[in-house]
Amino acid sequence: MNRLPPLAIVIAALALFGAGVGALAAVESGGGAHGAPVTANGSVPVAASGKLPSQFFGMVSEDAFAHPGRYRAAVLNQLARMGVGILRETFDWAQIEPKPGRFNFLPYDSFVGSLAARHMTVLPVLLDPPPYASSAPKQGAQPGTYPPRNDADMAAFAATLVRRYGPRGKFWSEHPELPRTPIRSWQVWNEPSLPAYWPTGPDPAAYTRLLARVARAIRHLDPGADIVTAGIPNSRLGMPFYQFVQGMYHAGARGAFDTLAIHPYAGDAAGVTAALEATRRQMDANGDSSAHIWVTELGWADSGPPSSFTVGPKGQASRIRATLESLVSLRGEDRIRGVIYFGWRDGAPYAPTFKDFWGLHTGLVTLDGHPKPALRAFAKSVATLRRQG
Repeated sequence: MNRLPPLAIVIAALALFGAGVGALAAVESGGGAHGAPVTANGSVPVAASGKLPSQFFGMVSEDAFAHPGRYRAAVLNQLARMGVGILRETFDWAQIEPKPGRFNFLPYDSFVGSLAARHMTVLPVLLDPPPYASSAPKQGAQPGTYPPRNDADMAAFAATLVRRYGPRGKFWSEHPELPRTPIRSWQVWNEPSLPAYWPTGPDPAAYTRLLARVARAIRHLDPGADIVTAGIPNSRLGMPFYQFVQGMYHAGARGAFDTLAIHPYAGDAAGVTAALEATRRQMDANGDSSAHIWVTELGWADSGPPSSFTVGPKGQASRIRATLESLVSLRGEDRIRGVIYFGWRDGAPYAPTFKDFWGLHTGLVTLDGHPKPALRAFAKSVATLRRQG
């Protein structure tokens, strides 16, 4: 995770968008969701009521998960006021169950509780088996996240999470003071069409077996749960999107999931729309017209190394605005479940290479906490679209 900038800088930057420091720093109070309206640029309301589902607009904010306390409160209060209803976060199996049957829920309890206090929820990404459950070889493992050695083990892990955070979850009975916002949507893995998340080589049939096994375990405890596939990207780094999804259907994926998640990174809003429409046609052709589509990652960089997705500050803002408008206009026709932007804040290069790339510059705020034009564009767009319904 990235080291945070001085807290005062971040909170001051957030306060530029209308929320006082006192409201933004209200730790775990939930006040951010119900206080006075925040305004962008002094006049445009950042949250508004409307007919869109409360969870239609989402965000990735790994820094909010990693840093509880005042920083998390500041970010979540601002996101709640902006009309964001859901955050996507990895529920790291290796961290939660470091030894068989021994669980550490504390960081996730804190995060789920922080969101519930603001009438928000989380889309958990079930990922990263601990070494004892991983299929990674003891010697010669390739870089990346290996799938579990036994699909049933991950299914058991998922069932444990449902028993804690689902509709009858123990977490809610332990915390009656919180608004009851159980987790109902579960995303199984991330980008298995890329070698980074399936180092033995992308295998849609193997992924489908994992998906179906985990889905059965979740539905046994919560029949109304929304089973969400791993986000499948448009990427040249692994198996092409159409080929991977078609491989899933050939392996019997229809019925194993309720929502197909996609990561339609594209040069502009038109490219995103084209990817969504092609996905809908492919799903319909496979007899899956009732399943939804969820954009669980999407973003553009305002700076950083040149790429097809590095478009400058104005380009980032304009693409966000146009894409949100397009997704809302298509939500009924194409059964779009929602959109989760990646992400709230820029990132620092990862160890051990510390190599920069465009994906570290897609944030609505900079690494040192200053707002970009993209933040105003996102906030205004969400407010307008919620008002229009």
